[in-house]
Amino acid sequence: MTDEDLCFAPATELARRYRDRTLSPRTVMAAVLARIAAHDRAVNAFVTVLADQAMAEAEAAERRFAAGSPRGPLDGIPVTVKDLTLTRGIPTQYGSPTRRGFIPDLDAPIVTRLRDAGAIIIGKTTTPEFGWIGTGRSPLTGLTHTPWRIGLTAGGSSAGAGAAAAAGFGALHQGSDAAGSVRLPAHFCGVFGLKPSFGRIPIHPVSNTDYTSHLGPLARSVADAALMLKVMAGPHDWDHTSLEAPPADYPALLDHPPARPRLAYSADFGHARVDPEVAALARAGAERLAAALGVPLHDVTPPWGKAGPELIRFFWPAHWAVHAPKLAQWRAAMDPGFVACIEDGMRISVADYQLMRERKYAYIRDINIFFEDWDFLLSPAASVAAFPSERLVPEGWPEHPWDWLGWAEFSYPFDLSGNPAASVPTGFTADGLPVGLQIAGRRFDDLGVLQISRAFERTAPWADRRPSLGA
Repeated sequence: MTDEDLCFAPATELARRYRDRTLSPRTVMAAVLARIAAHDRAVNAFVTVLADQAMAEAEAAERRFAAGSPRGPLDGIPVTVKDLTLTRGIPTQYGSPTRRGFIPDLDAPIVTRLRDAGAIIIGKTTTPEFGWIGTGRSPLTGLTHTPWRIGLTAGGSSAGAGAAAAAGFGALHQGSDAAGSVRLPAHFCGVFGLKPSFGRIPIHPVSNTDYTSHLGPLARSVADAALMLKVMAGPHDWDHTSLEAPPADYPALLDHPPARPRLAYSADFGHARVDPEVAALARAGAERLAAALGVPLHDVTPPWGKAGPELIRFFWPAHWAVHAPKLAQWRAAMDPGFVACIEDGMRISVADYQLMRERKYAYIRDINIFFEDWDFLLSPAASVAAFPSERLVPEGWPEHPWDWLGWAEFSYPFDLSGNPAASVPTGFTADGLPVGLQIAGRRFDDLGVLQISRAFERTAPWADRRPSLGA
């Protein structure tokens, strides 16, 4: 294998070859770190790279394999952690000048689980300020780009995670998602991203966003994401919202999709504007999946769809208003769009919030009623392919001080409801930019979403496609 092949090798293959001693964790780590050093100046996926620490840990993993005592299923596997997730002794700066240089004294539960499984954290990936937007624009770290076209957005808020996955900067990448922040980078970067059911992966600190924040994996294959999910999932005492159920054996069950699943497809959720080329690619992917499974594809307009835009545009600034105390000192250094969003949130009363919350709970009920008739809902993952990195919205779309959500109308419904949803690469535009198909499932059916994603992946494998980052 060439050094580039090592960087793009799936975690499942690395784990197998480490065990049979045909590949060395140290060799893989050296290749990955060299690739980051050569190309991340252009991509800007990392805010912190832990090169010396990662090499030392790779050498320790190599000694464990030589002794026949690997630490766990991810031993020696390069992993990145989003810069919203606490990492003991490693800066966690939230993409914000207000937290510059902050070093936590503890690991978030998922970081502990990744370490206990043997994963090697190679760095912290970029995020917009506190993860507030679906692009990779941060006043702390600048612009993060999709590796498919430097200058165009990687999506967000797990911008660096999606870009790192696509660029071959390691096998496994942790993201978080409150309105699409795992699935949008997966869409713009041409990788797989899963937002699991709410509570499947514990969060610490518990997010103050009324049960909308999720953690999830990004990877270049469904199998790799399933492997990472199994390690990260499960209840934890630090997160009172975490699900009681232990994780299923996602990797072992991945190739056994449900028989004759009921597939629904919506091109626009009854209201979304979608670029015609993106719409065509998503539709073709949905038809390809239905054909592969031997089931019909039913066009639907979800009855709950049109209620979404008002809900998200109320709750988005309402939840970001928690950062209002920062404005007195930090306003000039913060993202102006974030400041505008916070200020709109400050105008919302408690009574208004509670009344809108009642409407949100009815919306969630309606989504779950919808899934009584359908096993999976397919749609575009986002309305557009990648656009210039510095913009909130593509050129020609309505401008707003903070509202970027017009091109992301497909993702946030399942943050509000907590249903599992994934973005799976479904093809490339004529201009060579990736597009994702969203696969959403019933509450708690993370396994089903993974299985259907895997079945779709087999109809049109994408992992052999690599962006050209030059020599």
